[in-house]
Order: sequence, then C-alpha cells, then structure tokens
Amino acid sequence: MFNNNRGMKGQFWSFDVIFAIIIFSVVLIIITFSWNTISTQVSLSYGNNAELMQIQSASLARTLLLPGTPISWNTEVNTTNTITWSNLTIGLTNSAGDNNISSAKLYTFIAMSNYNYSDTKSALGIGYDYYITISNNEMNITIGENPDTNNALDVYSYRESGSLNNMPVKIDVMLWTSQRLAV
Repeated sequence: MFNNNRGMKGQFWSFDVIFAIIIFSVVLIIITFSWNTISTQVSLSYGNNAELMQIQSASLARTLLLPGTPISWNTEVNTTNTITWSNLTIGLTNSAGDNNISSAKLYTFIAMSNYNYSDTKSALGIGYDYYITISNNEMNITIGENPDTNNALDVYSYRESGSLNNMPVKIDVMLWTSQRLAV
C-alpha cells in the first residue's frame, strides 16, 4: 500500500499560520475590550467606597501621564459628539514614560469636559466627580468640577509632577463625591 501522508510529517501551510494569527488577534481584541468594559463597570459599581476612591485618584493621576488609547485619541474625537468618545482612554502625553503634557491633548480634554463633564468620567475610568489642576508659578489650568463649590463630603487627592511647554508643573487630581462614603 502507498501512504500519501509519509512525506507531509511536520509540515504546515502558510495558510495555517495566517489563520492562527487571525484567530489569536481576534481573541486578543475581544479580551482587551472585555477587560476594559469590566474594569469600568467594576469601578462604577463600587462607587461608594473610600478605599476605591483613593485608588482611583492615584490611578487617574498616573493615567494622565500616559498617552491614552488610542495613542492619538485627541485627533479621533469630536469634542461636541460624545459618541466619538467611546472606547478611548484619556492620557495627556505623547508617549509612555514621557511626563511632558501634550498641549493638543490637554485642550481636547478641556473641551470635552466643558461640553459634557459626565461623559468624560468613563473615558477617565472613574466613577466619581473629578477636579484636576495643572499649575506652576505662571499658570493654573483647571478641569472638572470644583469640590469646594459643589458641597463635596469626601475628597481624595493625588499629586504627580510633569511638564507643559517645557515648564515643570504639578498635576493635582481630586476625586470627590457629595455622598457619604462607606469606610
């Protein structure tokens, strides 16, 4: 008997590799999307916890010093159309490890917050109200709602250092709520 499979041992076709890469990529995209959705929902569902507010304030301060996703998110959003804000994460730098804030990303974020403050919370990955100041001796930029003028009961803040237009700045992130938190 003649066996046709003898010459094919250990071989594979390029189609097999392409198909495997496509399946792997699709699974990776689904997992990433699911993780972001679950992470946002968990942070929003545990909205009345003081420890979570502390963690989110530190996380938000660090996230602002990342480029965000997609990296050029500011060019892909329409600041007056909240539908274009879905599936993005706000970060203010142009690359990871660079603490220099991009003016373009900063202005886009300010415009988004001024247009629809509530919808920017999910893009920031938080479930609380926020107030962000970027300041030094020559400037004071504020984004969000001031807890002092909104009857805040609990406020957690976190500070990071960065630069804007090659000048050092302090980035103060305050998360706050007008509801009493569980301790």
